[in-house]
Amino acid sequence: MSDPAPTENELDYALLQQLERKTDSSQRDLAKRLGVSVGKVNFCMRALVDRGWVKVNNFRRADNKLSYAYLLTPSGAAAKLRMARKFLAIKEKEFEELQRQIGALRNEVAEAKRTGSLEA
Repeated sequence: MSDPAPTENELDYALLQQLERKTDSSQRDLAKRLGVSVGKVNFCMRALVDRGWVKVNNFRRADNKLSYAYLLTPSGAAAKLRMARKFLAIKEKEFEELQRQIGALRNEVAEAKRTGSLEA
């Protein structure tokens, strides 16, 4: 089963992560790695540039789309860290809830074994 498509905030964070690792990625490359359309990456990249979190450098002629480099700005790095903290808190809560659910299921299975009502 494949992972669901990331939400816009998750995609922003994922893009910032990818750009921090590899600045010379094309939008097609990024889309493939993140499992979204090139149009979605383009839309989000424009928003990141508009927010001042990413700067676009052109190393050659403008008609060569592969000659762009996407650079994380200091405000982009700070935004990435804020998002990481937020997502960490969310994932920790989800993890705690999953642990609670797993514990309840284990208790249910143990109770069924104990009473002999467990069917194969």
